[in-house]
Order: sequence, then C-alpha cells, then structure tokens
Amino acid sequence: MEKYEIMYILNATLEEGARKAEIEKLHGILTAQKATVNDVKEWGVKDFASPIHNLTKGYYVVINVTADVAALKEFDRLVKLDSNVIRHLVTVAHKTAKK
Repeated sequence: MEKYEIMYILNATLEEGARKAEIEKLHGILTAQKATVNDVKEWGVKDFASPIHNLTKGYYVVINVTADVAALKEFDRLVKLDSNVIRHLVTVAHKTAKK
C-alpha cells in the first residue's frame, strides 16, 4: 500500500448536511476497499480562476490516504459518476522504498 493525497472539489451550493454526507460517502468508498483515510483538511469554498461547468466556486477537500491501486481505481470510477463532485485529483504523497 502506498500513501496518496486526494483533492476533490464539491459543488459549493450543497447545504452543510448534504456536504458532510457527501464527504462521508466519498471516504466510505475508500474504506470499503481497505484503504485508510489518515487526514482530512476541508479548505472550504474557494473561487475558481475560470468557470467549470458554469460554476464559479467549489468546496475544496484534501485527504491523505493509504491505499492500493484497486481502491484508487474504484474511487476514481465512482467519483466520475457523482454529480456533486466537480473535479478530483489523486497524487502519490510518499513512495516507499522496496528492499
């Protein structure tokens, strides 16, 4: 398992309860695939540099996870189908050295 950083942007028009439920659902996708969510940082509502799908703001969340490739692929697949997620990005946070 490797460490990854995932940033996703939710629709800023979601009410607080719906936003919290959406965040829990997204993290549940990862934990159902045996991944571990290590840290969650909610950056809040930020303006976009240019409109995305006619939206000018989004709610930014950055999480650090320990996961395998299968968990990330499933997360990627389901996030693409979720209309509340405007964008997402997965990056490798730490590469473990193999002995």
